[in-house]
Amino acid sequence: MKVLVTGAAGFIGAHCVLRLMRDGHSVVGLDNFNSYYDPQLKHDRVQWVREQAGDFQLATVDLADASAIEALFVRERPQVVIHLAAQAGVRYSLDNPRAYLDSNLDGFLNILESCRHHPVEHLIYASSSSVYGANQHTPYSVKDGVNHPLSLYAATKKANELMAHSYSHLFGIPCTGLRFFTVYGPWGRPDMSPIQFARAISEGTPLKLFNYGEHQRDFTYIDDIIESIARLIEQPPQVNPQWDREQPDPASSMAPWRLFNIGGQHPVELKTYLALLEKHLGQTAIVELLPLQPGDVLNTCAEASDLAQATGFQPRIELDEGLGRFIAWFRDYYPTAYRPRAVRG
Repeated sequence: MKVLVTGAAGFIGAHCVLRLMRDGHSVVGLDNFNSYYDPQLKHDRVQWVREQAGDFQLATVDLADASAIEALFVRERPQVVIHLAAQAGVRYSLDNPRAYLDSNLDGFLNILESCRHHPVEHLIYASSSSVYGANQHTPYSVKDGVNHPLSLYAATKKANELMAHSYSHLFGIPCTGLRFFTVYGPWGRPDMSPIQFARAISEGTPLKLFNYGEHQRDFTYIDDIIESIARLIEQPPQVNPQWDREQPDPASSMAPWRLFNIGGQHPVELKTYLALLEKHLGQTAIVELLPLQPGDVLNTCAEASDLAQATGFQPRIELDEGLGRFIAWFRDYYPTAYRPRAVRG
């Protein structure tokens, strides 16, 4: 199939492009290479993908540029769209809210409009476990309500789910939303804790452990995320004939629309996570214990039985193994991460 992947130079996007190409799909990538973090890492990811699987088309386009998105759809006519581009980060949204409106709302509207006017067989888009917000009932189920987001980032992700539903209902676009849970692995974002913690431990500088390290995260290794996406591509959602307007299922619809959690389903305390990083690095962290940050949820844990039922797959790489793979990459890539160099797989 011809697949358009937005955010193709991002962490999940680059891994997704690599898998799709290995599976024989024709891939068109889109990324704006913005400066939320150093664009060199994004360029290095693209180079890594090309070294591993060959060249692919990559358009430097901003999601908020409606005419450029329209022109891309006219030119490429994708059959499937995997929409991973977004302004990420919970804490960044506290000080830079408009970046989230431009990318996550206006940008997603441009994707939906293009899917409307140039029909696709399946639109898969990234949501986030952050939509569960103040909900403290774990494991989080796609059947749960998500009406109390704790950050603007989370609010935009919930808005994406609602926007997708309206377009699915009005224009018949098959839409699958994926709520990712704390994705980690090689080529991850430098604003996320694996790289931040690994660098601090390696350099002997203090790292900040919020909520005194007592909250839990459901870490999900990148390969498990990509496997789930790969299996869902050719399974566009159908209308749920059992959907009841009186007792509506939040994860399906009378439209071709659905939601899935993708999570490791084995949450661990941040203290345990840090101890594993120390083990793989062979060094001890200098820790600054701090209260929970505004916008952060306390604990996360995915209930992902719907995903297993639909795909026959559920995340299976344990945190210890996944962090070992991550640290092997980290040692290879840093400290020369932000200087042009030959990139090894």
